[in-house]
Amino acid sequence: MPSFDDEQGVTVTYYVWKVEHPRAVIELVHGIGEYARRYEPLISVLNESGYSVYAADQRGHGQTGLDQWNGDASKLGRLGAGGLRAAVADIRVLGRMIRDENPGVPLVLLGHSMGSLTSQMLVNKHADEFDALVLTGTAYRTPLHMEAGDLNKHHKHLGTTGYEWLSRDPQVAADFAADPLTFDAKVLKLFGVLDGLRLYGRPAVGIRDLPLLVMIGEEDSLGGPKSVRMLVQAFQRRSGFTDTTLEIYPGARHEVFNETNRDEVMRDLVRWLDARFPARV
Repeated sequence: MPSFDDEQGVTVTYYVWKVEHPRAVIELVHGIGEYARRYEPLISVLNESGYSVYAADQRGHGQTGLDQWNGDASKLGRLGAGGLRAAVADIRVLGRMIRDENPGVPLVLLGHSMGSLTSQMLVNKHADEFDALVLTGTAYRTPLHMEAGDLNKHHKHLGTTGYEWLSRDPQVAADFAADPLTFDAKVLKLFGVLDGLRLYGRPAVGIRDLPLLVMIGEEDSLGGPKSVRMLVQAFQRRSGFTDTTLEIYPGARHEVFNETNRDEVMRDLVRWLDARFPARV
């Protein structure tokens, strides 16, 4: 597995799924409490549709986290030296590596959940390094519009795993609970108060105009429909984005790529990408 060492000496493991003559390359940023290879069903669809994909196990997660904490899975979720800022910087490092390895090919940043929040933070400062932005399971990053507490509180009557908020498919919650590399997404406990506060912010003013796609479930606990509508409006009014698309799936929960209508969601993503990135010969 390829890897790189970041400025604090953390070895970040990443994965590459390449296709010949890609329409674009997707840099996929996973959420808190999970890891990159949970997205392999989505990545297969993207590859079949002509898109290469790179995805890292973020600091404190997956193989990166295991290496970082000498195999101690009980420490997964802790970001380590540099904290959230270093985690965001790691996303940028991989993006630059992707550019170097795929000259002339558009680069799309796709962030889910916590990955969508760190992707927003990165784009605020370095939008010029990407060609499109896709945010799923995301929120408008203010204390009033993003849930910082128990994400399962509105769904706990539906099961016993504690992960019913992820999807209407009960197998998703069961698999998450049984996976040794997944864990409860308690941000303040894992990140601390300062990094928790750093998650808040709004789209920056006057950055590069990027095509934006936002996809969430109607019953998403992190933000919800009102939150993401405000987010898209902020990208339009503050950042000057002119090509914005918002998809809200009725009844769906947080992990739209693992929902009961996952085929529809993946089809919508590919259709959106295809409309903006023509096939390359």
